[in-house]
Amino acid sequence: MSGVAAYVGPDVVTVAEVDARERELRAGGREHALPRPGTSEARQLRRWLTQVLVTERVVAASDGADGAVPTEAELLPDAVARMEMGSVAAATLADPHGRAVFAAVTADVGISDDEVTAFHARNPDRFARAQAVAGGWRRAATSPDLEDVRADIAAHLLAAARRRQYRRWLDARCAELVTLADGFEHPGDPRQPDNTHRH
Repeated sequence: MSGVAAYVGPDVVTVAEVDARERELRAGGREHALPRPGTSEARQLRRWLTQVLVTERVVAASDGADGAVPTEAELLPDAVARMEMGSVAAATLADPHGRAVFAAVTADVGISDDEVTAFHARNPDRFARAQAVAGGWRRAATSPDLEDVRADIAAHLLAAARRRQYRRWLDARCAELVTLADGFEHPGDPRQPDNTHRH
């Protein structure tokens, strides 16, 4: 079928959908930051947009958790969390259904006391808090006792473990369900002609 960018199981993602997503992105006020149409970088952008579209389809077809859905800020509180997740997987969490799927997929993830203790031993100052002193200055904090930061460490490790679990699940589901058409390969696929990632 002409005009096909990808298949997600029997579902088709059309080139027209990729075109529409690119137009939407270019109309978003950041045109100066996007590559000029027709360039190698613009083709890579279209490949990335295809990844977003197919991943959204995979998530949309998946069951989410019942009950309260976490906010995007709860799941991706900072730039580090977004980088851990990856831009495509992070994009799925903008939608409430995507966050419900995240909650369902990661519901059984847990952290052991041994993991918390080991993290504190490796990073004794990670959750140290500076002390305020006269004149608005702050004094360097001393390393906190494990019991004082146990809950902070556990929350930090659990959030990271949940992001890893979701990403692994999403990668596996996409590998199982997605077939990309020529010209719409993953941007990092070394077999496609616009891949320029080198070490």
